[in-house]
Amino acid sequence: MQSEFGWVKVNEVMYENDVILHADGTVTKRKKKKSKDLKFIYGHTPLSERELDFLSEEKPDVVYIGTGHQSALPITPEAMLILKKYETVILPTQEVIEKISQEHRKMVALIHVTC
Repeated sequence: MQSEFGWVKVNEVMYENDVILHADGTVTKRKKKKSKDLKFIYGHTPLSERELDFLSEEKPDVVYIGTGHQSALPITPEAMLILKKYETVILPTQEVIEKISQEHRKMVALIHVTC
């Protein structure tokens, strides 16, 4: 897995948008539209609880949040409450990718590819 500003490459496939790496190994586009109405409060579209409903179904051992290359992805307090139910690693995207490469547990990751 690699990433530079504006993209992430997972299993040799390049994505130019935020992605979710699911516990079963699949990759989907982050549905940030669910949080878009909060952008005016945070200055960026935050990660909100509305985007985390899949966690209860997937039941990961650990959740990784890549907050962007300048660590600018805001996370709402309500999302943090959900994330506290899991072992959660929140770091800039490059650092999260390094951690994920060493992870052997069942995990989920949300990767922000820009700021």
